[in-house]
Formats: sequence, C-alpha cells, structure tokens
Amino acid sequence: MVVPRENGRPARPAEPPGPGLRPAQPAASGIRPLVPGMRALLFVAAVLVLLAGFQLYVFTGRTDTYFAWTIVNPLAAAFLGGGYWASFAIEAMAGRQTVWANARIAVPTVLVFTLLTLAATLIHLNKFHLGGEFGIPTRLVTWAWIAIYALVPVLMLIVLVVQARTPGSDPPRTAPLPGWVYVLVAGQAVVLLGLGVALFAAPLQAAPAWPWTITPLVGRATAAWLISLGVAAAHALIERDARRLRPAAVGYLLFVLFQVIALARYPARFEWGEACGIIYLVVLATMLLTGAVCLARGLPTRAPPARLTRRRPAPGGGTPG
Repeated sequence: MVVPRENGRPARPAEPPGPGLRPAQPAASGIRPLVPGMRALLFVAAVLVLLAGFQLYVFTGRTDTYFAWTIVNPLAAAFLGGGYWASFAIEAMAGRQTVWANARIAVPTVLVFTLLTLAATLIHLNKFHLGGEFGIPTRLVTWAWIAIYALVPVLMLIVLVVQARTPGSDPPRTAPLPGWVYVLVAGQAVVLLGLGVALFAAPLQAAPAWPWTITPLVGRATAAWLISLGVAAAHALIERDARRLRPAAVGYLLFVLFQVIALARYPARFEWGEACGIIYLVVLATMLLTGAVCLARGLPTRAPPARLTRRRPAPGGGTPG
C-alpha cells in the first residue's frame, strides 16, 4: 500500500470534526428558492402593514388625524387594523422562508389585497384627506397611502415574474392535513369570497349582511380583506401541506385574536342577535380551529435522541479490552 507523504514525511490523516460540528452539507439541488427581491418586498410590506395597524387599532378614534380617511365607526376601524396586524405575521414569516413553496401562500393574498384597496381608493378618492382643510401631517399620510398602494402591486408583479422564472421545483409535501380541515377551509373560501365580492361590487346593498354599520368606502375596504382571506383559503386547498401554510396559519390565529379583542372593546357596535353576527362568529371559530390544526401539523418535528448503550463490565470488575 502506498502511504501519501507530505514534505518527505507521512501525511497526517484528516481529523474528524469536533463535538457539535458537522461537515458542510451541499445545498439541496432542484428546489426553487425564495428570491431576494421577493423576500425584501415581503419584509417592506410587513413594516408598512404594521404601521397601518397602529393607525387603526391603537388610534381607532383618531382616524380623522392619523389615517388616510375618516372612519366613524370604531369597530370598523379596529377590524381593518386587526387585519393589518395579522398580515404582518403572514408577510414577515413568509419573508423568512428560504424555499419558495413555503412562502408562496402570502403572495397572491397580498397582491389581491393591494389591487382591491387601490381600486377602492380611486373610487372614493373624494373621501380621502387631500384637501387644504387637513393638516400637513394628515395629508402626508394620505399621499403615502396612495403611493404605497399604487407602487406595491407593480413591484410585486415584477418580482413575481422573476420568481416564476427562477429554476427549481417544489419539495414534496410532508405534512398533509385531515380531510375535515379541507372541508372547513373550502367553506371559508366560499363565504369569504362570496360576501367580499358582494360588498365590493355593491356596498350599500350588501351592507345589511355585515354585522356593524359601514359606509361604502369602509365596505369596500372590508371587502378587500374578505376577498384576500378567501384567496388564501382557496390557495391552501391547492398547497395541501401544513408546512407550506404556516405563515397563513399564524395570520389566521392572530386575525381571530384581534377581532375578538375588537368586539370586547366595542360590543355595543356589533349585531349579536342578527344572523349576520352569528355567521361572523362562526367563521371566526372555524378560522381559529383550522389555523391551530394547520400550525400544529406544520411545526418541524425533532428526531428522537439517539440511545446510548452502556458496556457491561468484564468479569472481575474490569472493563473489556
């Protein structure tokens, strides 16, 4: 056998890695990654919706000063603010993913929401704080609102094209959900999309189907949330994997939490005894259930620790040679 030599002396064998160190593993080949542009856009969007949530959920009664338009009903403002804060979790968690399939659930939802909100803004532009009777800070907030909703959909479409052209495929599905969860999610999609489309197309006529008082502008802003949540539910039926749905699952749970707190803050504004109020509460309950199951199924599992075997002492109290 030929022994490799180094400077005339036998070469030292390679030492194994120390405790806790592992040899570098090659990156998984063939899996489409989340491109940096999409990650950056999701993080920027997360910051923007976090700020919007503060304007609506914290300064609920001061929308005439701190928001782009005045919302008279505080429960309506809190509903919108709760939606923004829930979407912060969806976008931030999606942006932290390395695989496109695990972040994808956030993108169609955000795109649909921004397009619908832009449309509602342009339809009701006369209701926005653009006139000279409003203070400069309020007008700046309003112009920022318009600029954001005009720019974000364009940027997202551009980055989405780049993402789609990135080579690779999806990893296999590893966390399927029970069949009854898909049934509930399908029901959510039907209700949310149906009511959302009706509110957006004809807010005055569809307003009685909503459990608190809304104006046409607030109705269309609310419809943008309902339709985007319905798109997320329909998208979940396509993904069919809890690991891919974790951002949406967390967003679902937070959405329910913030809406329950909003009802506790303004109980007199809610139609508790009407059919629309009961349906609203039932939908929230199903969102809580499906979000919890999806999150539990999508959490990473840890491999059980290796069991150590102890050597038996040799006869006479010694150790085996």
